Amino acid sequence: MASLQITWLGHSAFLVVTPSGTRILTDPWLGNPSCPAFLAKAEALLPLDLILLSHGHSDHLGETVQVARLAGAPVVCVFEVGQYLTAKGLQHVRDMGKGGTQNVADVRVTMTDAVHSGSLLDEGTMVYLGGAAGFVLRQSGMPTMYYAGDTALFGDMKTIAELYRPEIAFLPIGDHYTMGPDTAAVAARWLGVRQVVPMHWGTFPLLTGTPAMLKAELAGTDIEVLELAPGETAS
Repeated sequence: MASLQITWLGHSAFLVVTPSGTRILTDPWLGNPSCPAFLAKAEALLPLDLILLSHGHSDHLGETVQVARLAGAPVVCVFEVGQYLTAKGLQHVRDMGKGGTQNVADVRVTMTDAVHSGSLLDEGTMVYLGGAAGFVLRQSGMPTMYYAGDTALFGDMKTIAELYRPEIAFLPIGDHYTMGPDTAAVAARWLGVRQVVPMHWGTFPLLTGTPAMLKAELAGTDIEVLELAPGETAS
């Protein structure tokens, strides 16, 4: 069986290919300033089996509508975002609520809490889109992954650890709008993961957290920080 492959597309967008070949795209803002040009078009990412959308902010929703239409892939998101996407004409929206689990593209997707907001300016009007969420992803032959989305540190990460025992956590580290490296390190320890994939950093000057700072905060632990350059793939 092939290994897990993780490609960072900048910001919080990743292409994850599971050992069984399932292709998962997260928070597809392909127009982010860190995304390499050769990956900024949806055609470069096809085929896709599943799109995860953590919340409705424009730097995460990004090109979801265009990518999902082209790929014909289901989009998993909170109910309110799902209603918004359906109104935009998407036909394969798999909305859900926090605490729920559904099987999509042979992946068990559990929606978790995230401490953040969720809204979008649509033709000049602020539209509330139901807050933010994270996801636990499970598939046979794959390490359990926790994609935290945009979030602050919150105590129920200990519950996520107890219930799902994730091995890999995708954690925001940029600070200002989400956790910084200091609290992301606490999250990693609470979650009991063996590896952290940093995200939501380096996109804007306000996002001052870096993987080097996270590594310093995790010094003395056995937790690996998987630092990727935009466009780089690790397996």
